[in-house]
Amino acid sequence: MKMKKLYLTLLLTAACISTAFAANKYDNPDTLFVARDGTAEFRNIDDAIEVCRAFMEYHKVIYVKKGVYKEKLVIPSWLDNIEICGEDRDNTIITYDDHANIKLPETGKGMGTFRTYTLKIQGNDITLKNITIENNSARLGQAVALHTEGDRLSFINCRFLGHQDTIYTGKATTRQLFKDCYIEGTTDFIFGPSTAWFESCTIHSKANSYITAASTPANQTYGYIFNHCHLTAADNINKVYLGRPWRPYAHTLFMNCTMDSHIRPEGWENWRNPANEKTARYQEYNNTGAGANTSKRVGWCHQLTKKEAQGITIEKVFHSDTSWLPSCMK
Repeated sequence: MKMKKLYLTLLLTAACISTAFAANKYDNPDTLFVARDGTAEFRNIDDAIEVCRAFMEYHKVIYVKKGVYKEKLVIPSWLDNIEICGEDRDNTIITYDDHANIKLPETGKGMGTFRTYTLKIQGNDITLKNITIENNSARLGQAVALHTEGDRLSFINCRFLGHQDTIYTGKATTRQLFKDCYIEGTTDFIFGPSTAWFESCTIHSKANSYITAASTPANQTYGYIFNHCHLTAADNINKVYLGRPWRPYAHTLFMNCTMDSHIRPEGWENWRNPANEKTARYQEYNNTGAGANTSKRVGWCHQLTKKEAQGITIEKVFHSDTSWLPSCMK
């Protein structure tokens, strides 16, 4: 009798343990749906991110219906293989309004650039499609819309809206692809140390300032590559630099791009430090448009030859690892 009771007790204990560790209902590759109007299981994108399992071996899609989602989001380092797909690029909007000069109650000091993000991606193998990421702060300081730290990140047909510091590619050696995206800003609105390839994107300047501020490490061959992009500007904007070096070995290349007349004849600026002219790696090749004339470019930028340009491929830039790229890039 005692043995029977002990056996039943062990069975019940095992059942309880099994139940406790059973996968939740979201532990599968099924799509999660988010709708701000309450017509889907989740009303907030963050809630859908929270139910995703750590280190998933499968591809998980979070489908976001049209609406404005005021959320400050983090995709943490233990999440990967996630795709966030909007129903409509221009009408599916993730927005927040932090800026660098907001006072933190615990210190009384400004929050600084790197806490201002609307979306921060720390995980690897993350894809965003057909969606807008916006920092709609007033022009009161740096205000990041997208902050990346993960590797193998893809952004397809997305909009990135902001003023100063719109996109921060925040970690060296990581790789990002931006395809068919619209990116706008005022000053240094694409900045950081990562390797990023921009393919067929519109880069829109909203002020007379600087487009890029790469901080590529000296031992990293590539920083920012813009290929077949269109550089545009708001009305009355006519004095925009292609870039300035946030760190001495900044690398930026514009090739096969269309540059409108807002691009300054000299093209590049040394961030008020002539020493940067000896180390910054600024390159151009086969660009067209009123802003592409290289006759008055600074002497320390490099105009690639056809042979040099042919050697710069997405496969080479991403270290021959292109398995993670979307089919539209293969």
